[in-house]
Parts: sequence; C-alpha cells; structure tokens
Amino acid sequence: MSLPTPTPRYSLVVPFYNEAGNIPPLLAETLAVLRAHALDFEAILVNDGSTDDTARELAAVAATDPRCRILAFSANRGQAAALLAGLRAARGAILLTMDGDGQNDPADFPALLALVERGEADLVCGWRTDRHDSWLRRAMSRLSNAVRRRLLHDGMHDAGCQLRVFRREILTALQPHRMLQTFLPALVVAAGFRVRELPVKHRTRRYGRAHYGLHNLWWRPTHDTLKLWRQIHRTR
Repeated sequence: MSLPTPTPRYSLVVPFYNEAGNIPPLLAETLAVLRAHALDFEAILVNDGSTDDTARELAAVAATDPRCRILAFSANRGQAAALLAGLRAARGAILLTMDGDGQNDPADFPALLALVERGEADLVCGWRTDRHDSWLRRAMSRLSNAVRRRLLHDGMHDAGCQLRVFRREILTALQPHRMLQTFLPALVVAAGFRVRELPVKHRTRRYGRAHYGLHNLWWRPTHDTLKLWRQIHRTR
C-alpha cells in the first residue's frame, strides 16, 4: 500500500494555452526559485486545450520533478476556467500564480511571499510598472484598470498582472467568472481580505503571441466590471 503524499505548504498554479517555447525556460526558472528557498511545494500546470507543443513540453518538465502535476483540458476553456481549476486542485496553504507566457519574472516571488508569510496581507499582487507590451495594449490596460478601480474600489493599479501570492482562505471569495483572472483582487477586497500590491518586473514575450485582442482588453473588461459592480452592491 502506497503512503499518502504529504500536503505541501506552497502550491504554484500556472495556466498555459499555446505557449510552446516559453514553457521550458519559464518553469526551469520558477522551479529553481522555489527550490532555492527550500520551499515545500507542488506545481499545478494547467494545459488549457493547447493545439501546439505545450502538452509535450509540460510532460517533459513534469518528468523531471514529481512535484509537478498536469491538468489537461480537451478543449480551450479560457484563462479564468484554467486558473480556477488549478486553484481548486491545489493543496497548499499558500498559493502562487503567474502567467505561462514567460513575461512574469519568478524572481519576484520571494518579495510577495514575504508579505503573506509575515501576515501583512492575505493577497499580494504584482504591479507591472514597466510593461514590455505594445503601446496599444498598455493604453487599453490603463483605461480598463482606471474604470475597474473607480467602480470596484479594489485599489489595484494592475489587476491584469497574474504574479500573485495569497493565503488559501481567499478561495472562499472566488466564484466562476469569465474574467476571474482580472477580478480576483476585487472579489477578495469585497470579501474583506487584506490586499497589497508590489512593483514587479515585466519581460518581453519570447515566443508566440498574446492571446488577448481589443475585445478582451477593453469591451469585455468594461462590460464585466459593470456586471460585477451591480453584483457586489446587491450583496451589501
């Protein structure tokens, strides 16, 4: 009879969709950061129905470290669904998330972790103060962030940054939502948890292309911000 696997203290959750080429260097860096800090961790790698070599690259990484687990969707369900599935599968008391495109720098994790470990925040979010994206993506992001911050009062300058560390307890504030990856801080603030934001590095994408067009960067966030605003105010 096999012995039960010890529950890790930390769970890393990373959704991937058609990120072949970015996966090996990103996960090599990230796992090295976690190992260097002697963290008892697991890594939940979510393949969101990718059609490129993402599955093969994830399997190759998982074969090198038994702490890596792969969740695979048969079809693309979107970043929000992939993130929520990964978080629900995670077992750690402290959860770490990041994008799978290699633009987040895992070397920033220790600073975010420190605030949560010291009990200064329940959720710490990265703030990409020097973004390496096109001017149009930066402009649309600034506009969306301004509208969301004004209506939802989450205090976030950069709700789209997925480099985050948080206590497991905040999962009680989450709900299925097609923009969960963006509205997670607002839901957490509305539930009464403490949220902080720290400047983090942002890198140029090396392979592939961004998966968000203008519809995702402006119309959908604005529409869903108004919908969430009404929902939050009805419950107060």
